[in-house]
Amino acid sequence: MRDVNAGALVHPSSNLADFYREMGDVFGVEFRPSNRWGGFKSLRERWAAHLESSLSRAILLVDEAQEMPPMVLNELRLLSSEALDSRNLLGIVLSGDLRLNNKLRREDLLPLGSRLRIRLNTEYATRDELHACLTHLLASAGNTNLMTPELVQTLCDHAAGNYRVLCTLGAELLDAAARDELMQLDEKLYLRVFQSTATKKRKFA
Repeated sequence: MRDVNAGALVHPSSNLADFYREMGDVFGVEFRPSNRWGGFKSLRERWAAHLESSLSRAILLVDEAQEMPPMVLNELRLLSSEALDSRNLLGIVLSGDLRLNNKLRREDLLPLGSRLRIRLNTEYATRDELHACLTHLLASAGNTNLMTPELVQTLCDHAAGNYRVLCTLGAELLDAAARDELMQLDEKLYLRVFQSTATKKRKFA
């Protein structure tokens, strides 16, 4: 998208010094790690210049944000606003599991929690959402008929509302089908693979 300056923080568990190193790398700002004030100032100047030239804020995406130390989260809060907190220089998207909500209830993080404008708490995926995801993945792979409609429904029913579980089940079936040189995956394969797995677990229990 034109004029959109977005970056992703991929090592959220960094300490404060490494956080600044990564932020400089993400937004193309060079500074000495020993000069934290210089990095603070340079990043804010970069974001302010972008805001003035494009009328849109730079965006930072943080995955697994529940792993961020409280000190780094607070530094991010201070870094992203100016003019006595009346102007936001950076749009921030914090993505994490339920531990993130719990962490934001800490007393030292209440100022950050109060500044979050939108909180989207996702629930377990519905059967229709899982079905749409799996259908999209099969189409993207170039073989919409790789799985029978019955198998698709079965996988959606046993994925426990979790996209990762859905993909893991599909990957196990695909591995078994590749070994047997099957052209299509069906419910018979599902029963053979996962009944065998369940039997092995009972033997070692």
